[in-house]
Amino acid sequence: MAGSPDFTLLAAWRDGDDDAGQRLLRRHFTRLYLFFSNKVAGDVSDLVQQTMLGCVEGRDRVKEDGSFKAFLLGVARHRLYDHYRARCRDPLQPIGETPMAKLGPSATSLVARRQNQRQLLAALRGIPLELQIVLELHYWEELSTADLAQVLGVPQGTVKSRLRRAREALAASLAAISDGAVQDTTDYDLERWARSIREEVHVQLGGAPEDPQ
Repeated sequence: MAGSPDFTLLAAWRDGDDDAGQRLLRRHFTRLYLFFSNKVAGDVSDLVQQTMLGCVEGRDRVKEDGSFKAFLLGVARHRLYDHYRARCRDPLQPIGETPMAKLGPSATSLVARRQNQRQLLAALRGIPLELQIVLELHYWEELSTADLAQVLGVPQGTVKSRLRRAREALAASLAAISDGAVQDTTDYDLERWARSIREEVHVQLGGAPEDPQ
């Protein structure tokens, strides 16, 4: 909501308080790192910073009852798409419909130690980027369908159908990389996987704090 600590810090940063901007970045760095690190090869710090600056620039467009997390991730999604549009040889290529495996080299900054983690991350790279984002934001960030609608700029009913398509696409992608041995992609399994990935990221970042939700 607009009266939340996040929006208060954002307003202060916009008014010239650099310390407020640093505090806001610390609250959400892990979230943004996780979003970009398995989609972009190399250092993602520039994209993280661009996202935070985009929040400042777009502050007036936030609904009074909106979610800052959804607002932040919506900006991150736009920055990611801009990143790949600038590198795409075909300006008409639909970025959201293209799997990460075809958009760029494998992202290496997100390390998965367990086999099922590696398989799921690889399978995600084999489905359209927009479906990958829907799954990650729903399971990693626990966004509701209403928040996802805010991120994607589509009706809530459309989000529900995309989630269904995304799960089906992920199951097919898993089957393709495991010689037909389809892994479990139930809500419980995906939630457990999402928690394990977040734990790994916290270890990689030295236990960097997250904003309380």
